[in-house]
Amino acid sequence: MKLTWLELKLPPVLLVIILMVVMTLVKTLDLSLFEFARQTEVGGILAGFGLVVIAAGVMQFDQAKTTVNPVKPNETSRVVSTGIYSITRNPMYLGMLFVLTGWCVYLGIIANLAFLVIFVLYMVQFQIKPEEKILRQMFGEEYDEYVTRVRRWI
Repeated sequence: MKLTWLELKLPPVLLVIILMVVMTLVKTLDLSLFEFARQTEVGGILAGFGLVVIAAGVMQFDQAKTTVNPVKPNETSRVVSTGIYSITRNPMYLGMLFVLTGWCVYLGIIANLAFLVIFVLYMVQFQIKPEEKILRQMFGEEYDEYVTRVRRWI
């Protein structure tokens, strides 16, 4: 069954919010917990790092005067390959993963690790791959060269 109707439909920020709410609700099920010293701080550091990575990606797009709208990659005006985009092709999504990881650590629910996997799988299939297809059509060889130099995540 092909689920192309999901491609580029759910804004990633909304997906993160939904997953954070679900992860919080899972805590009420009283499942296996993990606890360690400074857990809250570690969760905060991970989430804070994620926000910095997201901000770096947004600022780089802003400087390049191209869209940050993830549901309209066809409005992209150029391939951004400098700054944080020389390290990862998807810093905003990577940052969101760090935010979710921080939330998972803060909550301390082992089962919530599954939502991190779900996030990555969903993003690759329904957001990143469709974006890549559009960018390849728009920018051709320039985009292909970028893809060979910089990894999708890290």
